[in-house]
Amino acid sequence: MSNAPFPSRNPVGGHVPVAGGLATTGLVYAREMGAEAVQVFVANPRGWATPTGNPAQDEVFRAACAAERIPAYVHAPYLINFGSHTEATVERSVESLRHSLRRGREIGALGVVVHTGSATGGRPRSEALAQVRTHLLPLLDELTHDDDPFLLLESTAGQGSSLCSRTWDFGPYFEALDAHPKLGVCLDTCHIFAAGHDLAGPGGMKQTLDLLMDTVGEGRLKLIHANDSKEGVGAHKDRHENIGAGHIGDEPFRELFSHPATEGVPLTIETPGGKEGHAADVARLKELRDF
Repeated sequence: MSNAPFPSRNPVGGHVPVAGGLATTGLVYAREMGAEAVQVFVANPRGWATPTGNPAQDEVFRAACAAERIPAYVHAPYLINFGSHTEATVERSVESLRHSLRRGREIGALGVVVHTGSATGGRPRSEALAQVRTHLLPLLDELTHDDDPFLLLESTAGQGSSLCSRTWDFGPYFEALDAHPKLGVCLDTCHIFAAGHDLAGPGGMKQTLDLLMDTVGEGRLKLIHANDSKEGVGAHKDRHENIGAGHIGDEPFRELFSHPATEGVPLTIETPGGKEGHAADVARLKELRDF
């Protein structure tokens, strides 16, 4: 076995269902779709419950991912919003994200993805970011174990009063969190395209990745959500499409694989189509990577 962290420059995989067990359902699905990387939920993505998990399933999942050198990631629930003007939402966000981070460590995840949220209640962004600092920085400071996951910020498609949608929006977010050493970025290609970065234009992917590196620095991009887009650039609509079937198209993904910023960064798809569609998307991305 080589000393490289992964068998390939960019492991390609996807988000897998885990109802029935992380190992018995999630790993089987991952293998059937040809995944070299996996992302899972450890709680209902549309709820606040914080289930304890199944230690036996955790151990099998963690051991299999380690043995097969499959990087694993957790996606935190969608309801989390540290910029909310509602106190109960912020308190639940803290509890929910703490749970995802703890469960991430228990299953051997390298990172926990969380959406960057929005400034609700008509408040200025500066006030919402100050609130992000107050409640999110202590969670980052709790990540003191060697095997704690990174917290990966995922920007949105720019709907409403989003706190982070364009590449440069990561700057103020990182500043609010003191560019914490456990902080990273999950770049969603559909989101960044819908927010206004024209990945499909000439050199668009390279320009976008260059801008991201200029904003957060090298080594902060830890995961890529590889999704095509049903909507055009700048539509501010989060509607994922299968690879090559949307407005982004194939070529920007090929360009992505050759950019220095993506070296060693896994890709996971979150596309439509069920297992067959997912397997096709994983296969297509591997073709673009290995071309």
